[in-house]
Amino acid sequence: MADMTTRLTIKLLTINTHKGFAAFNRRFILPELRDAVRSVSADIVCLQEVLGAHEVHPLHIENWPDTTHYEFLADTMWSDFAYGRNAVYPEGHHGNAVLSRFPIEHFENRDVSVEGHEKRGMLHCQLSVPNSDKRLHVICVHLGLREGHRQAQLEMLCELVNGLPNGEAVLVAGDFNDWRQQANRQLKEKAGLDEVFTQANGRPARTFPVAFPILRLDRIYVKNAHATSPQMLPLREWRHLSDHAPLAVEIHL
Repeated sequence: MADMTTRLTIKLLTINTHKGFAAFNRRFILPELRDAVRSVSADIVCLQEVLGAHEVHPLHIENWPDTTHYEFLADTMWSDFAYGRNAVYPEGHHGNAVLSRFPIEHFENRDVSVEGHEKRGMLHCQLSVPNSDKRLHVICVHLGLREGHRQAQLEMLCELVNGLPNGEAVLVAGDFNDWRQQANRQLKEKAGLDEVFTQANGRPARTFPVAFPILRLDRIYVKNAHATSPQMLPLREWRHLSDHAPLAVEIHL
């Protein structure tokens, strides 16, 4: 985190944690993932598919943490965190989480599930930042696999963003599952959101599957903020830690 003349620069990281397991659930890698996430030195981290609780895994996985996965990842580096429970099953639940070096004044997990289908949510956090009387809004999302579901969820995202106070910065990050690349135009035209890799390179980054990224599923959008240096983090260091490539960017407020 660094101050510019009249601006604050914030580094944001987004990653689908795959519930703390390597691809195909072959190995529990959450401790390694924590080390990798810490190495980025991001001010804000958006996590998808992070476990909030599980009753069975701790019984047979030796290094299972005593805390929730998002608390374990936050550790001593991110003073505030918020969790939005989405999928609930007999053994436990998982959802989205935001880790922040700035105080999270308020958070709300919005259920954007389509009735009778997979549970999905948008975790909206309102942060206070230094030397500003305006709040920073961070929205961590994980959208559905079906096109019709995503369209409805994107409409809900636009409604949320348009309901925020004028002029306040908005960061939206996560797994959009938008393999048909329909979201950019809709979010730009209806909510004024710009995708940072599209701004820099003309298209979103290829992030899935991480072994050989083809699909452009993960995104970072901004409004009332300036983004620079978007990057997909080196796959040689992250390939075994998730089935999605992690994305990072610098945001200037």
